[in-house]
Amino acid sequence: MLFQRPLVFVLLLSTLLLGACSGYQKLLKSDDVNKKYTAAIEYYEKGDYARAGTLLEELIPLLKGRPEAEKADFYFANTNFQGGNYTLSAYYFQQFAETYSSSALVEEARFMHAKSLFRDSPEFELDQTNTYTAIESIQDFLNQYPESKFRPEAENMSTELQTKLENKAFESARLYFQLRYNQAAVVAFNTFQQQFPASAYSEQAAYMKLTAQYEYAKESVEEKQRERYLEVVAFYQNFIDSFPQSANLKTAETMYNAARAEIAKLKPVDATAATAK
Repeated sequence: MLFQRPLVFVLLLSTLLLGACSGYQKLLKSDDVNKKYTAAIEYYEKGDYARAGTLLEELIPLLKGRPEAEKADFYFANTNFQGGNYTLSAYYFQQFAETYSSSALVEEARFMHAKSLFRDSPEFELDQTNTYTAIESIQDFLNQYPESKFRPEAENMSTELQTKLENKAFESARLYFQLRYNQAAVVAFNTFQQQFPASAYSEQAAYMKLTAQYEYAKESVEEKQRERYLEVVAFYQNFIDSFPQSANLKTAETMYNAARAEIAKLKPVDATAATAK
């Protein structure tokens, strides 16, 4: 008898599940729009977004012009979001906002459009086109709804995306540095410093830019070395002014002294006669 009870329970559960599946399959085949709509809302409110989404997708064309259409469209957009289909949810929330511009849900729809794009942003190692699109969408939302209850979350999303771009820019510059593409590294670190002046990577970027410029000057043709060593001196002065407690001060000073020694040996060259390496 003890072994039969679990078996009875499993059989009962299986019967209930089969009945539920059978009921859902009947709904899919049904032509009763009202019945389908009621069921879709019930599924949605229970968190069964997959079934709700399937039913709503079928119903939306049939509900056009009816009062239920607005709610159905918003819920359908959110079933895509809840299912991780962020490209689709961004599209449907945008479409909702344009279709129901006077709706009480339009603010939330525009926020969810931006949030969908935020969720669709890739890891920083990948192309960041989607990230720029998401940042622009979030800023548009903040401009349009400055007092929105969603503002704190929107600002946090924007900060996270900016940090992703910061990581991308720094790692790209560091890759040039590691590959010893010194001229490209200097350009990339300059761009990074301009775009992210308050970055947590600022000290590393300044030191690696100084190092890359020093190596670039060393490998240059003689006619270009003096001006490039002068850049080393300038980068060093900016570095010690900005980071007087840096652990890299001694190494930086060594490059600075070596650059000054080379400058003293090199005569100024007419710029028109110099050729770049």
